[in-house]
Amino acid sequence: MMNSNNARAWRADSIGDSQGWYYALPGTCLAALREVARAGHGRPITELRLGADLRSACAAELGRVLDALEQGPGFAIVRGPAPDRSSPEEAQALYWLAGQALGEPVSQNVEGVLLYDVRDTGQQLSQGARFSVTSYESSFHTDNSFGDAVVDYVGLLCLCPARAGGLSQVVSGYAVCDCLRREAPDVLAALSAPYHFDRRGGVRAGETPTALFPVLGQTERGLLFRYLRYWIEVGHEKGGVPLAPEQVRALDVLDGVLARPGLRAEFALRPGDMFFVNNRWILHNRTAFEDDPEPGRRRHLVRLWLRARR
Repeated sequence: MMNSNNARAWRADSIGDSQGWYYALPGTCLAALREVARAGHGRPITELRLGADLRSACAAELGRVLDALEQGPGFAIVRGPAPDRSSPEEAQALYWLAGQALGEPVSQNVEGVLLYDVRDTGQQLSQGARFSVTSYESSFHTDNSFGDAVVDYVGLLCLCPARAGGLSQVVSGYAVCDCLRREAPDVLAALSAPYHFDRRGGVRAGETPTALFPVLGQTERGLLFRYLRYWIEVGHEKGGVPLAPEQVRALDVLDGVLARPGLRAEFALRPGDMFFVNNRWILHNRTAFEDDPEPGRRRHLVRLWLRARR
């Protein structure tokens, strides 16, 4: 179970030159995307659709991005237009269209939001907020770990970075499992048993406030991680089921492996960057950040969840 794949089970010393993580949209693709975005000016961005012609114009480069997500390191950064060459609205429209070349957008909360603003709103985790609307370090996790359907890919468009901090970090779940298999094989079994995950305000009619899932699983597409420790701790508290000692140890060991600098890739997103990760087996983290006091220069990213096309 969970056998590693060399390209997927990368470490900091084996992933190669960071320049290989970046992809540029060819001029023909960018021009075609802009044409659709401008034609749809005045309409909601999420009404824009990627037609067959446009998909063909972008197939070569965005096909390479999709290969990186599935067969390569599991993440990629697409360089979008610089802020002086596109407005925030156009940048989001280009991002929305490019995302459709990778997968099918899905809603991110019970309100059905498809493009989700990631910025510090002053809310507190203790009051039910998600990490995405705070300045706290998120810890290594996968998105929508409490959801019934797994989100295949997560996108983040950087409109404005933080004044300080807010670095993006990624770790391969395959490399993590290799470490656990060598050093603590009993932890793999403990992580494969169900845990309570807090639904974090995403409770629909008829649902319980927690969802039961294993942290580690296996599907026909390979390794499947569902993880954000804080959601698990709150979930067990809400469910009235204290974590067993062996579960606490398993989560402690997992966090210890995830925290190893030798396993991670780290970078700062620049305005216009579109960052995509394979949410099934890449765990990502955002370090804590300090915002600019000027409202127009505060950190602002836009998140997109995508379902892979089978």
